[in-house]
Amino acid sequence: MRIGIVILPDQRWSDSRRRWRQADEWGFDHAWTYDHLGWRDLVDGPWLDSVTTLTAAATVTSRIRLGTLVASPNFRHPAAFARQVTALDDVSGGRLLLGLGAGGIGFDSAVLGGETLPPRQRVDRFAEFTELLDLILREDGTTWRGEWFTAVDARNAPGCVQTPRVPFVVAANGPRSMRLAARFGQGWVTTGPGVDDLESWWDGVAEAAARMDGTLAAAGRDTGTLDRYLSLDSAPVFSLRSAEFFADQVGRAAALGFTDVVTHWPRASSWYAGDEAVLVDVATHLLPELRHGRLTARLS
Repeated sequence: MRIGIVILPDQRWSDSRRRWRQADEWGFDHAWTYDHLGWRDLVDGPWLDSVTTLTAAATVTSRIRLGTLVASPNFRHPAAFARQVTALDDVSGGRLLLGLGAGGIGFDSAVLGGETLPPRQRVDRFAEFTELLDLILREDGTTWRGEWFTAVDARNAPGCVQTPRVPFVVAANGPRSMRLAARFGQGWVTTGPGVDDLESWWDGVAEAAARMDGTLAAAGRDTGTLDRYLSLDSAPVFSLRSAEFFADQVGRAAALGFTDVVTHWPRASSWYAGDEAVLVDVATHLLPELRHGRLTARLS
């Protein structure tokens, strides 16, 4: 089991630099930030660009993998985004994980003045976005005319450090997005169902994991070839409520076949409100146990 952490881009770099460096030093396997122009009620507060933030994070870390959770076509075009992805993979020395999703409704879907798409069209657009981004990152000189995007001789030189391209971690809860994850993903990330009861959430996560098994089988793909990420804080209880609670949630995810879990750096209030002391406890005690295989044994 690998453990990741989300550091929201809601602080100036002079303040958030410490968090990215600390996550690397603690031994987290991956660190992520949200890729939004504004997110929920935090749109009224400080909010910074994800690609620039991750680029800065790459310069103050040396080991930890860095990623978007998740980039979407709400405000991105594959041809332009591919250039940013290639640069970020280069600056990070091949440590980029590219989380991709269909994009929801809200500030991102409205700020550029476009219409808010219904779910089916958002997935249609996401499918084309993912396929075109994959093509541009793997091949130089891509021309494409689709329903949602156009590219004319899009270039990718010098190409990604990681070959044949950076790993895609595809966000998917529904059947069509899961098929995209099976086709293009090196990883799959799920948030589980939107419910208010913790046990019901875990039941939904188990059902999603089973559906992904079926999707991979239908695609003729070995289930062991897809990393599985679970966003723990999509549950109705914050995963860092206590170190003991976090360890329990990690164990439950492992039992369902997830290879990776992601928590959030505690905030003072609102979303992911919690005590940083719990994070310190998890990072300094549970992470070393996990690295040495003792945590899994204790939870089994």
